[in-house]
Amino acid sequence: MKSLREQTEEKIEQGRKGNPDFMQGVDDAIKKAKSFQEGKDAIKLGQKVSGFKLPNQTGKSVELTDLLKKGPVVVTFYRGSWCPYCNLQLNALQSRLAEIHELGAELVAISPEIPDGSMTQTEIDQLAFVVLSDQDAKVASQFGVAWHVPEFLTDHMRVDRNLDLDTINNGNGSVLPIPATFVIDRDGTVTWRYVDVDYRTRAEPEDIIEALNKLS
Repeated sequence: MKSLREQTEEKIEQGRKGNPDFMQGVDDAIKKAKSFQEGKDAIKLGQKVSGFKLPNQTGKSVELTDLLKKGPVVVTFYRGSWCPYCNLQLNALQSRLAEIHELGAELVAISPEIPDGSMTQTEIDQLAFVVLSDQDAKVASQFGVAWHVPEFLTDHMRVDRNLDLDTINNGNGSVLPIPATFVIDRDGTVTWRYVDVDYRTRAEPEDIIEALNKLS
């Protein structure tokens, strides 16, 4: 089975072949974001996170403190279900979820998308991890991974992909989370993290599992 890194690299290469001008624009936007050190304020190793409460896909509130009572929590921020790189990541995590659970940990995926009722109860019941809605990006900001997306990218999503992020995210169309992942120990301490403003790269599930193994 291909690693997540191999899958995302294939997706990037497909993009370069299919739309080289756009991908060059992405490269330039990411280079600028890195020059401004986007993500530099993300929660550091050894720091404790503040608790948060967010609605899940049915609108029910889920609290981090409740999850931490049961064991470590893996928190991953993603842009939305419309993002192909996010879907590769979530599918890769799903494929390793049994191992994550065996290590006593819970996986929580957070995006700005609203719980819009588009999923059936059967689809919701089949989700093996927690999906939460951070519409105003407050939790992303709390973790230091809220990013004001460059106009080049928001224009692409609106014009080329016909995505109305203002509606999808209930008014928040220009602030998206940097795709970042944190392993949080039961006492709320961050013991491992992956933060990269280049949304085409993601934390490797194998590295997350290795971090959880160290905790156990």
